[in-house]
Amino acid sequence: MINISAIDIIILILFIVGIIWWALRNGKSSDSTSYFLAGRNMTWPVVGLSLFAASVSSSTLMGHSGEGFISGIAVFNYNWISVLVMVFFSLFFLPFYIKSGIFTMPEFLEKRFDKRSRYYFSFITIFGNVFLDAAATLYTGALIIKLIFPEVELFYIILIMAAIAGSYTIVGGLSSAINADIIQATILIIGSAILFFFALHEIGGWKELYTRFDQGVWLKLTRPLDDPTVPWLGMWVGIPILGFYFWANNQVMVQRVLSAKSVDHGRKGVLFVGFLYLFTIFIFILPGLAARGIDLFGVDNLPQEIIDGSTLKSEYGINTDQVYPRLIVKLLPVGLIGLILAAMISALTSTLSATLSSVSTLFTMDFYSMIDKKADSKKLVKVGRITSIVVLVIAILWAPFIQKFDSLVSYYQEVASYLAPPIVGTFFLGLFWKRSNAAGALWGLISGIVVAALLMIVKYAMNVSVPYHFLLIAPLIMVLSVTVNVLVSLLTPRPDQEKVLKNTWTLKIWKEETKALKGVVWYKNHRFLSLLLVMACFFMYFIFA
Repeated sequence: MINISAIDIIILILFIVGIIWWALRNGKSSDSTSYFLAGRNMTWPVVGLSLFAASVSSSTLMGHSGEGFISGIAVFNYNWISVLVMVFFSLFFLPFYIKSGIFTMPEFLEKRFDKRSRYYFSFITIFGNVFLDAAATLYTGALIIKLIFPEVELFYIILIMAAIAGSYTIVGGLSSAINADIIQATILIIGSAILFFFALHEIGGWKELYTRFDQGVWLKLTRPLDDPTVPWLGMWVGIPILGFYFWANNQVMVQRVLSAKSVDHGRKGVLFVGFLYLFTIFIFILPGLAARGIDLFGVDNLPQEIIDGSTLKSEYGINTDQVYPRLIVKLLPVGLIGLILAAMISALTSTLSATLSSVSTLFTMDFYSMIDKKADSKKLVKVGRITSIVVLVIAILWAPFIQKFDSLVSYYQEVASYLAPPIVGTFFLGLFWKRSNAAGALWGLISGIVVAALLMIVKYAMNVSVPYHFLLIAPLIMVLSVTVNVLVSLLTPRPDQEKVLKNTWTLKIWKEETKALKGVVWYKNHRFLSLLLVMACFFMYFIFA
């Protein structure tokens, strides 16, 4: 489909070799803290760029531009509301995570509740990381690369991509991954920005884009309640739950925050990635919308109303997954194509690398260290490396089968909306309600997963139509889980007060931080920066509301 010049291929190869060299050169694996948490010595710009690179996968590039082509900017609601979640996370949860010295998110549940909650959450996270995150990242990334190199077998592309990400992550651990992320995030932002300006120029500028799509809901964030993409109620009650799970409970993301040298650097790193996320509407989504005015698929008189992706594919032969790579080849000159392909490779390898590091840390620190309590740091690092290799092999073998089980990719957000609510509810009650105990946490988690499993069986195994959007179902599952947690906690003995005092938020903590911030210049004050970021979020929302 796509002809790539020798110059672009050379740029791509040099980029891959350079990333591997840079990551290995800066890797630290002398002990478990260095290998799993990069020595807990990362500064806020590094934390922020690493979070951005790890959160933007190849499927994000493909999905955001494809959603922009199908339904306009509605998908940006996931991003700007997640920024609000990041601010909340940085203010309340992040200090507890860093000060407690934990390696994993499940470890925090043990500190607040007991081992049962820890093992439960850790097992679910590992399973999801391996069979959904790692395998799906390889599969969707390979699909994009195959559009560029159609003669290469899909399995071999998966193998090559896995080898690239694994080469430095397995050897150098999180520090290698983070140092690679710095370069990859920079390339990703620059490359996507260049593509946006080329797409905007091709369609005739911002004024022409606005004129073309001002009618209807293309440029509107607030959608009707029956909107299939993001109903307005789901935007306010569903997305925050998914956002909190992704940014505050997800080991892949929080592990990078735990690598910060201090609470302040962790907070500013999270705020930095929040600032970067506000620009995703321009560099990821609007190029897809602009593509409707650019002849990418050779279709004349494409309808101006919103048509779902399956209809576009069946009636017009348009696969919206191809919007992003087709824009690259259609608009960019030789040389720049290689740069954008490097951005796409960056999105794939950084996400896969983050997932490998996450599973390695979870298995080693949550399970192996409990079995072999005499294991020293070097042995834990060895186990972590072996775990990464095993996970990579499983992901490689499973990835090709995802095309037979399309729901694993197509309904990823929907599945997450069923699984995330009980976890989010447990963390919230754990931090803000002192009466929540170990029994309440465990049964709250179990009740949530049972309901989630029943919903998925009914919808996907029994093919029964569920009349509500998944963003509206998520808060209902959370309410159920929280209710069970509260009732069981009240009917069973009070929790250990030592655990409660160390791991719950109080107004006293806020007052102490207020005193500590007196005299701190505004641009170094995380609360002032948080306020600016919240104002920027609502400014973006009201522009496109």
